[in-house]
Amino acid sequence: MRVKYAEAIIEVVKGDITELSVDAIVNPANSLMVMGGGVAAAIKRKGGRKIEEEALKKAPVPVGKAVVTSGGKLKAKYVIHAPTMKKPAQRTTLEAVAKAVTAALQAASSLKINSIAFPGMGTGVGGLRIYDAVKEMAKQIKRHLKQNSYPKKVVLVAYREEDLEDFIKAVSDVFGT
Repeated sequence: MRVKYAEAIIEVVKGDITELSVDAIVNPANSLMVMGGGVAAAIKRKGGRKIEEEALKKAPVPVGKAVVTSGGKLKAKYVIHAPTMKKPAQRTTLEAVAKAVTAALQAASSLKINSIAFPGMGTGVGGLRIYDAVKEMAKQIKRHLKQNSYPKKVVLVAYREEDLEDFIKAVSDVFGT
């Protein structure tokens, strides 16, 4: 699925976020920057421990802020770590997801990053329903793109086939496609 909004393209794809050729990928982190499970563990596994080492130097990072590290061995140049929870493996809220997405987009904008990819934020150990989380993410993306010219491309990545429909429906409901 692909939508044009303001000056940007929003895409929904199924795949592995660590394999994407984008400028930055987002890690739905914890404030301590420990990359122990879920998307964070996949990023560390594929990109190398260097990413976590860089992130740990910037900890703690409160929910609502984001920090940027290199992408290590990933195709992406950067990893934007946007906490959705304070401690590893905590449940999260839609409000925390909204804050994390906004912080990640602000970081991307300040670095003039053209393309960014988000996994489902708060949908793994965070415990949120895919549709609800992605709808909140899409709302924040729409709000950001209304006022900012970066990023030019936002990719929302469903890791599992069974989650793709919820991603598409949520983005469609927000962007009216």
